[in-house]
Amino acid sequence: MYLASVHRMSQHAEVDAPAGVLYGLIADALRWPVFLPPTVHVEQLEFDGESERLRMWVTANGEIRSWTTRRVLDPVAHRIDFRQEVLPRPMTSMGGSWTVEPRGPERSLVTLRNDFAVTDNARADVDWVKRATTANSRAALTNLRQLAERWRRLDDLVLSFEDTVLVNAPVEPVYDFLHRFGDRSDAVPGATGIDIAEHGPGVQLMTVELAGANGTARTTESVRIGFPHAGRIVYKDIRDTEQPALLAAHAGEWSVEPNAWGSGVTVVARHHAVLDEDGVRERYGDGADAVRVAREALRARLTQESGVALRMAKEHAEGAPVRAA
Repeated sequence: MYLASVHRMSQHAEVDAPAGVLYGLIADALRWPVFLPPTVHVEQLEFDGESERLRMWVTANGEIRSWTTRRVLDPVAHRIDFRQEVLPRPMTSMGGSWTVEPRGPERSLVTLRNDFAVTDNARADVDWVKRATTANSRAALTNLRQLAERWRRLDDLVLSFEDTVLVNAPVEPVYDFLHRFGDRSDAVPGATGIDIAEHGPGVQLMTVELAGANGTARTTESVRIGFPHAGRIVYKDIRDTEQPALLAAHAGEWSVEPNAWGSGVTVVARHHAVLDEDGVRERYGDGADAVRVAREALRARLTQESGVALRMAKEHAEGAPVRAA
């Protein structure tokens, strides 16, 4: 009988932050889309206080991969063990651990360990997983260090909010408009072009070209994942050429929710973002006032952008013919 070869990898980083802060960032997987660059979206399927099952979508070597994983959390030991349950080919197993060791009152060592096996131990597949794991681990640890070392002011740099609109229409035409966003080049304020490409079932890559000030141009790319039966589209920005950058990370969701009173739907635009502290400083200067002004400016901009799409979705759906049952 063939025994799969198990490959083991580890990376670590020293961080000027308390161990509890680092552990908290790692434990809060639902915020990984704005905490860890490779993570696009996380759905919590189960949680009993000690263990959880997660469905995750992650970028890997430029591709979008998805899997289900179980994590066991130990806040006392500052350790999280994980093991993937449903894996994409060619992997046959993947797991590992996060450990955070205190090195002083405000200094820690965080280590990410991975082990994996692939079908027939094929060299090309092993190399592919090693490249993806190395790059993603490095990106995750780098971002965790940057976030944790700002722990005293992190609450001011992270923001979440939502905007809504009532639509007198069923779920389907609203979701259809949001899913086919690229059909309207004016769906994003200032856009000179929108392109949406399908990257597998329910997964899209949306590229937006924007006209900037003084003849400059800006390009954004975001991954979108659709859940048509739930009336949801989640997304994460994975590239933005804006300089200076005001956003360190941005993810969000379009949700079409039937109204409790049985008539029409509520469309919700949710935003989750982390401010880029260097970009804030370059635009608005130093200090708490600069961060406050940046938060207000960012929220106003994102509200304007999603507000245009919400109004268009309303106009599209309320003008769409009603389908026969």
